[in-house]
Amino acid sequence: MGIGEAMALGSAATWAVGVILARQLGAYLPPLALNLLKNGLVLAVLAPVALVVHAGSWPSLPAAELAIVVASGVIGIALADTLYFRALNELGAGRMGVIGNLYSPLVLLLGFVFLDERLGAGQWVGFALVGLGVLLVSRPPDQWKTHPQHTARGVMIGLLAIALMAIAIVMVKRTLETQPLLWVTLLRLAGAVAGLIALAALPAMRARMRFVAADVPWRRLLLAALVGQGLSMVLWLGGYKFTSASVAAILNESASVFLVVLAALWLREPLGKRAFIGVVLTFSGIACMLLGRATP
Repeated sequence: MGIGEAMALGSAATWAVGVILARQLGAYLPPLALNLLKNGLVLAVLAPVALVVHAGSWPSLPAAELAIVVASGVIGIALADTLYFRALNELGAGRMGVIGNLYSPLVLLLGFVFLDERLGAGQWVGFALVGLGVLLVSRPPDQWKTHPQHTARGVMIGLLAIALMAIAIVMVKRTLETQPLLWVTLLRLAGAVAGLIALAALPAMRARMRFVAADVPWRRLLLAALVGQGLSMVLWLGGYKFTSASVAAILNESASVFLVVLAALWLREPLGKRAFIGVVLTFSGIACMLLGRATP
């Protein structure tokens, strides 16, 4: 297993931990406020860390690459995440989970067209197994389901959100390969926070930013932000830096399976037969991905 594959899997696992930690935060914070606070906290922590690690030296990015990194943050976090939450509200977790499975195929397609990436035969088998496994475990418990009223609109918003996420990571792939990981993460995050602040300033969005600060579990929010957002984001981008975008995207899909496993081990949630089969298929697919070789 290479460092890129390890970081992609680590990103999926830490994201799952963050989801469990943040499960109750949605009751206290609206989606846009939660997204802004989490990314703002990570930016405040990551900035001094990057300065210390790189001894205060700023990256020498050409203006074009700098613009691409910042735009990637605006597109992939500020816009895509906001649209994702909107679609989630309209479709419910079950339908949105199915739409979310389109992420890795879109990255594969974009990687094929713009990055000239190819998968080996074993990796295609792994892709199929991971996709099937994730589909099996993505069905949420009955109490998580909603009753959508605007299905067609929700599907379009969800598809747009997933497409923007895929575009945002593929567009920054070449810059990731040549620039320091922490700086790219920091600049991308800065673009995201700036975009979120701009969204929050819109008159139509201000009412959706209201919350009672005294009711927010700030310690849980901080831990969820640092683990599920900060550490996961560094590992996520590292996966795309050190391996192909196609492989990283497929391994990232295991996040929902890690979530099911952690919920069973940590929260003692029952692991049904369907979910167990999904877990086995997903980890079998991961093994195929790691053993397979990409074709040139």
